[in-house]
Amino acid sequence: MWPFSSRPTVPVLRFSGPIGMATPLRPGLSIGVVAGALEKAFSASRLESVAIVINSPGGSPVQSNLIFRRIRQLAHEKKKKVYVFCEDVAASGGYFLAVAGDEIYADPSSIVGSIGVISAGFGLDKAIEKLGIERRVYTAGLNKGSLDPFLPEKADDVARLVAIQKDVHEVFKGIVAERRRGKLKGDDGELFSGAFWSGGRAVELGLVDGLSDLRTKMVELHGDKVRLRPIPLGGGGLLSRLFRAPSLAARGNLGSLAAGMAATGQSSLGTDILSTLEERALWQRYGL
Repeated sequence: MWPFSSRPTVPVLRFSGPIGMATPLRPGLSIGVVAGALEKAFSASRLESVAIVINSPGGSPVQSNLIFRRIRQLAHEKKKKVYVFCEDVAASGGYFLAVAGDEIYADPSSIVGSIGVISAGFGLDKAIEKLGIERRVYTAGLNKGSLDPFLPEKADDVARLVAIQKDVHEVFKGIVAERRRGKLKGDDGELFSGAFWSGGRAVELGLVDGLSDLRTKMVELHGDKVRLRPIPLGGGGLLSRLFRAPSLAARGNLGSLAAGMAATGQSSLGTDILSTLEERALWQRYGL
């Protein structure tokens, strides 16, 4: 249990980056990463307020839902009110996290929304044909090789993927509709189309409650002596884990570093490069 301060103190969680996407050097937001910090945040102050700052272009719908539900469970158990503040982007899964808030605020220039589901990839079958490469795939299960990017696309595979996307989209829409009940002002066809808007327009559509920032709102609620206490998330990348390991720190040589990497079973630098490109693609959808 954290010691209580004599000053009014608001625990602050910062959720930054893609959701669910993770590599050794670039951990993503997941329930495993944030669970411990959530527990601390909801027990760190006598005030009823917990603040969450979000800057995320989205990612895994499953991890978004798991984090969302844990926030709401703790808010109910601890009788806390959750205030969410959107920074550059709270879109797709980032907005999924935002609706865990009892009140949501944004900057006028924030990007908010993108209530939809997307799957993207490349078709490389013609490229490998030109290079004279033969793709050999062996499966047990008729549909095990569905949507293989090195094989020609099949209409049945695409139809199956679209059906799954619709199911996931319905879950997302249902949670937004429930959490923003009585506040949404736009047409469902527009709100749930996957479009995104500036913070100012998001207020008009009822996606957020107003334009403000963390400190301004907390001072408004709790006075100018309010203290904002950042709660660090768990997890951490490969480098931070290595430097925290006592045995490696004591040895202090490259051999130990390599041994540590092998012992933790981490993937190659190539995985991180691909993950970085995918992450950049997510951000660039919103002009960042």
